[in-house]
Amino acid sequence: MVYISKVYTKFGDGGDTMLASGDTVSKGSPRVAAYGEVDELNATIGLVRLELTRDPAVESSPARAEFAARLDLTLATIQQELFDLGAELSEPGAVAGKARLKIEDGDIEALEREIDRLNERLEPLRSFVLPGGGPVGAAAHLARTVCRRAERHAVALVREHNEPIRGQALRYLNRLSDYLFVVGRAASHELGHAEVLWDQRRKR
Repeated sequence: MVYISKVYTKFGDGGDTMLASGDTVSKGSPRVAAYGEVDELNATIGLVRLELTRDPAVESSPARAEFAARLDLTLATIQQELFDLGAELSEPGAVAGKARLKIEDGDIEALEREIDRLNERLEPLRSFVLPGGGPVGAAAHLARTVCRRAERHAVALVREHNEPIRGQALRYLNRLSDYLFVVGRAASHELGHAEVLWDQRRKR
């Protein structure tokens, strides 16, 4: 049970914060940066879900409404998982199996199933995709780039700062960015918006 009676505590006024383990660290620490990026990622996925409610194409046919409903449900689950991931990253002891909330292999496998399901309806790519393709597609591409940034911070936490992270957490971020890329493409296709492709032959 979470009970929050007061939003501000003034504890962080000096630039420090407390990890889930109870340790006090700088707000500029690599670990705080890593779970902060995951928090931003969660917020951008909230924007993808918002765009699903605002795109008039969603209600233009039952098939599009069904696509949007399933996508929204999956994104809602991902938001819950990202909260778990942020909690895991805020516990230095999580790698030893002590985390109360953590990403599991099944979460990664569920993403892979959704990637395969969405991708089988798409034409193979013959060019790079530029961010765009309708409001939902554009928001999904934004979320993808934030996901890659979160992944880079998590990898740096391990490789540059020698702070261990469970392999499931890193794999989840890697797979999630793949999923969001496919969502960007699928949203354009399913909701009737043209994908924006890179044209290497364009005039400068």
